[in-house]
Amino acid sequence: MTPPFNRLIVGAALVLAATALAAGCGGSDEASGTTTETETTTTAPTSDLRIALVADAGQLNDNGFNELAYKGLKRAQRVLGVQGRVVQANSAADYIPNMSTLARQGYDLVIGVGFAQGEAIAATAKRFPDTNFAIVDVDQASLKGKPANVEGLLFREEQVGYLVGYLGALEAKRAGSESISAVGGFKEPPVDRFIAGYRAGAKAAVPGTKVKWDYSQDWEDQAKCKELALNQIAAGSKVVFQVAGGCGLGAISGAKDKGVWAIGVDGDQSFLGPHVLTSALKGVDSAVFLTIKALQDGTFAGGGNTVFGLDQDGVGLGTLSPKANADDVAATEKVEREIADGKITGIPTTLS
Repeated sequence: MTPPFNRLIVGAALVLAATALAAGCGGSDEASGTTTETETTTTAPTSDLRIALVADAGQLNDNGFNELAYKGLKRAQRVLGVQGRVVQANSAADYIPNMSTLARQGYDLVIGVGFAQGEAIAATAKRFPDTNFAIVDVDQASLKGKPANVEGLLFREEQVGYLVGYLGALEAKRAGSESISAVGGFKEPPVDRFIAGYRAGAKAAVPGTKVKWDYSQDWEDQAKCKELALNQIAAGSKVVFQVAGGCGLGAISGAKDKGVWAIGVDGDQSFLGPHVLTSALKGVDSAVFLTIKALQDGTFAGGGNTVFGLDQDGVGLGTLSPKANADDVAATEKVEREIADGKITGIPTTLS
């Protein structure tokens, strides 16, 4: 049984000690210099296995999703001795050229980070059937042609969304309100799974709780997310859940300015202050590391999905604010155990 509030023991605690990246700049031969390449050289490789990560420019320090993927690669370098490289794309038009170049250069595994890269990885995998690919947050069965050399890395975001919604609604009630909210980046399945779970958990904890959500249509511009959060707070929200990557840090800032609770996402964002009630952790680092290990062990299959839930430490709660009410925390711990044990099922994954 996974202990309550395990903080994603597999991987997450380890990656906090990851050393700083050694960065260099260059361009892929097909992208005409439109990408930034990062050679990760934290340790001397002891394996011939070559792993590449395809990310978006400027996102490796987003305190969340992309940074976690990068930490998973760096952990694989340290622990497994593999060779690693990151190529950052300046726009979606760079995805296929970058992936194609990596495949042509003989990388053993190319990992795409995020839902937006789904179409590109499907097209590239078809062109290079002898190269292994993995894609974070994309269902392999949803890819065009369902390529057999692609493995989808999925998470049960609705489970941890349920937990933060449950705790958030209890804390909002103590603050004299039955209104909480969320700021999403784009309307994508992983984002909606977080928010759908959040809404369900809130209503289970405090029936009648009103849950409002908006999309920033942006992953980076903190001002956009802060404005949405401030509008939600003005409408009565006492808890703001950010599901918008780097942009969502603005929502957390807005919550601090107005003296209400914020909830972080993907990584543990408690370092931003005691107004962060907790964070909905997503073990992207663990998923990336375990996928690389599977390839090294000869167990990487492709043609399907690996799903990480609460019972596999794929999702979980981050550090709890010292200001959180102890009774509310205990109630949420009980719910966490019930989800992990399969006693609570049917958590919604879509918004209607």
